[in-house]
Amino acid sequence: MTLQGWTLIAIYTAVILSLAKPMGLWLFAVYEGRRTWLHPLLGPVERALYRLAGIDPSAEQGWRRYTVHMLLFQVVALLLTYAVLRLQGVLPMNPRGLAGITADGAMNTAVSFTTNTNWQWYSGEAVLSNLSQMLGLTIHNFLSAATGIAIAFALFRGFARRESGTVGNFWADCTRITLYVLLPISVVYALFLIASGVPQTFASSIDVTTLEGARQTLVVGPVASQEAIKMLGTNGGGFFNANSAHPFENPTALTNLVQMLSIFSLGVGLTWTFGKAVGNPRQGWAILAAMMLLFLAGTGIAYWQEGAGNPVLHHLGVAGANMEGKEVRFGAAASALFAVVTTDASCGAVNAMHDSFTALGGLVPLFNIQLGEVIVGGVGAGIYGFLLFALLAVFVAGLMVGRTPEYVGKKIEGREVKLAVLAIAVLPLCILGETAISAVLPAGLAGPLNQGPHGFSEILYAFSSGAGNNGSAFAGLNAGTPFYNALLAVAMWIGRFFVIVPAMAIAGSLAAKKHHPEGPGSFPTTGPLWIGLLIGIILVLGGLTFLPSLALGPIADHLTMTSGKLF
Repeated sequence: MTLQGWTLIAIYTAVILSLAKPMGLWLFAVYEGRRTWLHPLLGPVERALYRLAGIDPSAEQGWRRYTVHMLLFQVVALLLTYAVLRLQGVLPMNPRGLAGITADGAMNTAVSFTTNTNWQWYSGEAVLSNLSQMLGLTIHNFLSAATGIAIAFALFRGFARRESGTVGNFWADCTRITLYVLLPISVVYALFLIASGVPQTFASSIDVTTLEGARQTLVVGPVASQEAIKMLGTNGGGFFNANSAHPFENPTALTNLVQMLSIFSLGVGLTWTFGKAVGNPRQGWAILAAMMLLFLAGTGIAYWQEGAGNPVLHHLGVAGANMEGKEVRFGAAASALFAVVTTDASCGAVNAMHDSFTALGGLVPLFNIQLGEVIVGGVGAGIYGFLLFALLAVFVAGLMVGRTPEYVGKKIEGREVKLAVLAIAVLPLCILGETAISAVLPAGLAGPLNQGPHGFSEILYAFSSGAGNNGSAFAGLNAGTPFYNALLAVAMWIGRFFVIVPAMAIAGSLAAKKHHPEGPGSFPTTGPLWIGLLIGIILVLGGLTFLPSLALGPIADHLTMTSGKLF
């Protein structure tokens, strides 16, 4: 560990906190449907889209109608992507003549990008054409990100509205989020990446001469446009198999920092938007404080372990940080920070291979995902997932003080608590159930590269990443088989929509309730006590649920490593 590494972490934290309010203001304007500085340019486009689709943006929807429209939209988008991938061999913009993808592989990929997971069982530059990268994947990066934020907006309205039967209009929310937030930022972001050396071309490859005089073919394509939205929308995935460790995706230390900042930017902004929506910005700051404390704890542990290195190698006279699977141009600090950011935020992009982290260094990103990725989380998904934990926390607080739980002016009753528990319980049931199946069946055991606890960690990480809609991997697992493609597709679908539907039901239930101002007996939900309770509930639920599986995986791996044995 070095002073330079800790300085990087401190600067990153400071910049992210400074972005929360301005980004929150921007998102709040879109949440309210207010006119923005982009309306003179994009307003006519928005109105034209409504006319073309026959949509009345002022027509409000109840939670059921909002949810059904969202689900139908996802199914249509999934089928479109599946068709593009299957028919890739006969579609244009395929200069290398790549064949269509197998049925199980295409379905896994279509589900992956529909659910904002972006899990990739394949090497993008070797399997996908330019058209598939753009039409099949990049468009999904916009749509899935917009959907997540739209669901968050609907839940915000549930808390903010009084005796209302509606939570907004899904089509209007998605259109405005895409036009006024995701698209303009992505355009500027992509131009920055192009100026930094990231390719953006319809060409398929270039031939170069290396320093040794050999000829080498380098794959290129529309990389910058996909890179921008994959980071901003916390989608993850990558044009290249090496992801953000590849110099064509992440060429410099500056692009590395900007990528990490963009992963968190919308998530932290949504915390402020929530506070503003319910009429008390301190509520948003309290949520952000809890998120950032958990983020800093995870970053500290990961950097400590990666900076300390591998004790087995130390005994062999190889001292220093653990640099296996890392880019020398980034080093241990930037790699550990990136790993925590991408798994806190449900992004899944990586600039180092998590499979090569030390046992406890790899435990941190794994545990981040298993907590439901509510530490900032994916765009929209992080804040609505965090609010589910907030409902449980205020329920526990109500039991302690002997009053009906209240949160931001709404009484939290049995229906809301049951729905929150249902949404939170979905992830561990899916993760642990599918991990158990894969750890005993021959088809599952054929996947891990390593044996022992590290091999088990590879399986556990894959299903945690799939159900958590993260998309990163302990890359030692060979997941490109019909067995893993099918199970991971199920995990990704359940992890996304079996959480969204209960969250939308909560939004509808809360919107119909009266507002109850805080009284002398109300539990305060903006101070240090509340922040501590939130963190405690998240850690206790995560710890009690996943500690046995973590003990079999990374914890056992760490203990064997300290005794001199590696897997």
